[in-house]
Amino acid sequence: MCEHTHPHEQTQQVLNRISRAAGHLAAVGRMIEEGRDCSDVLIQLAAVRSAVNNVGKLIINDHLSHCIAAAVEQGDRTSLERFTAALDTFLK
Repeated sequence: MCEHTHPHEQTQQVLNRISRAAGHLAAVGRMIEEGRDCSDVLIQLAAVRSAVNNVGKLIINDHLSHCIAAAVEQGDRTSLERFTAALDTFLK
């Protein structure tokens, strides 16, 4: 099943978005060091949160399309339960 290492269709997009989120987060650190306005920092933090959420959406879609589809076909309740738990954690 998908509990092991396997290729994802969206790997490059995920990596690009992770890099973008890391860049936004580094910018937040610089802004804080520079004593920038709190409103500007909060806006940049919102960009970080949005970037991370978008990465999550890509991973969720990829997982649903491949791993969960296969789990449903095979009646693999364990994979479905693991995904549900992971999704609950992600959405908190």
